Amino acid sequence: MEAEELSGRISETDPAVALRAVGALHRLAEQVETAAVAHARDRGWSWEQIGDALGVARQSVHTKHGK
Repeated sequence: MEAEELSGRISETDPAVALRAVGALHRLAEQVETAAVAHARDRGWSWEQIGDALGVARQSVHTKHGK
């Protein structure tokens, strides 16, 4: 589904439903990112490699996931 089509469908629904869907997608994306970062670290990837792959700074990804 293209972004414009998705945007059109969202604007046709109850805003509360659309906003709950956006929140659920954000939470799902966070869970997938956390799992992918853990997998990359388990395989020996550096924070710089992970940051490059995510399109963010090394320090940013380390601060978020380096606990």
